[in-house]
Amino acid sequence: MPGRWPLLGHTPAMLRRRLDFSAGLSAVGDVVRIYLGKRVVYVVTTPQLACEVLAAETCGVGKGLPVGKFRKFFGNRPPVAGGDCRHGERKAVQAAFHPDRVVQYCTAVTKGAAELVDSWRPGQVLEIDRVMRDFAIATVDRMLLATDSDPEVDGEIRRWTPELIRHGVARVLPLPRARKLVRPVDRRFDEAVGRVHAAVDRAIASARADPVERQDPLRSLLSARDSTGRVLSDRQVRDEVVTLLVAGSGTTGPALAWLFHELARHPEVQRRVQTEADEVLRGRPATIGDLPRLRYLRRVVNEVLRRYPLWFVVRRTAEDLVLAGVRVPAGAEVAFSPHALHHDERFHRDPWRFDPDRWSPERAGALPRGAYLPFAGGAHRCPGHAYATAGIAIVAATTAARWRLVPVPGKSVRTKVVGTIHPGRMPMAALPRPRTTTL
Repeated sequence: MPGRWPLLGHTPAMLRRRLDFSAGLSAVGDVVRIYLGKRVVYVVTTPQLACEVLAAETCGVGKGLPVGKFRKFFGNRPPVAGGDCRHGERKAVQAAFHPDRVVQYCTAVTKGAAELVDSWRPGQVLEIDRVMRDFAIATVDRMLLATDSDPEVDGEIRRWTPELIRHGVARVLPLPRARKLVRPVDRRFDEAVGRVHAAVDRAIASARADPVERQDPLRSLLSARDSTGRVLSDRQVRDEVVTLLVAGSGTTGPALAWLFHELARHPEVQRRVQTEADEVLRGRPATIGDLPRLRYLRRVVNEVLRRYPLWFVVRRTAEDLVLAGVRVPAGAEVAFSPHALHHDERFHRDPWRFDPDRWSPERAGALPRGAYLPFAGGAHRCPGHAYATAGIAIVAATTAARWRLVPVPGKSVRTKVVGTIHPGRMPMAALPRPRTTTL
């Protein structure tokens, strides 16, 4: 790969034009070697090879590049790397997101969405990126930890989780000559980690002392056992909870903000969403039971997740792999870019166009496996993917039935590429809307 700097490798080029950099790798080859500092990363650029990487994960591909710098903060489950958690933890997390549990969790999302839209006033200007970020954190926090009974834990989680997400990327990229520049970020990140850890530890201690049996992810983890049959330690439980908290809120919040942004940019799409919401909901908040009838909205959610997915997914090989004839040695980093795959015109026609109808059954069925990976895949696909997509749809439908969110004139939205694709400041005015009655 051309453009490699001494010591820094391809890091400067990668940071200067992030999405262009990842999108351009497919023109170089199916497997491209890039250097982040002195570390080589093998990037695969086709859906088939991305699936091979994800399939290999169960028999020797573990977490990749960010792990070393994140492990002391997130233990064995750094959220930026995705997951090869140990067997007992993985089973516990999967059990926590069984479809029956997801239905239970989404009841709280319905309640929260109703309270959110009830709190708005006609003409009120909302920083919709922050509103949706805070809503996602609060919802995931309550789902994981049931923090309604402990306002201090709830407040600490809401206050410091955004800092954890915002500053985490500075701990990943190898910038050996710029450490002084990122030391203030380091300190802020360290403080956020300490605060979130302390809050989660308090929630764990409270849950262990609570004799009431509850069905939530935290209790599932507390009762889980590792491969040796031992109950998970508090540290292991905390690692999983922090991972789920950061991954869940860090994906759902931006996705909701982008969804309302795209509805405002595409009036016909917005009209169809609103009309469908009126027909299905008839003035009440959405529930998970409504989703089968909110067919068009589900296409919109899929399209948002296609347009604004993870930037890179990185893994580390535990044994030699051969990918498209290229030998990847054990211990090497392998990666792919969901964003690049989702915008590759070989697989997605007119990829930069926001087109929910590309998710009609006939068009979606023609998509090759691996060309759409909003939640990674393989044995370690994000366990909360069903909860996340359902939650996004519930909030979107509940909002669309009551309000039209309109961009503030003169305010452009800047795209921020970190682990995911985040919006910058996104002020929107909330305008009440009448309810239609026919499709």
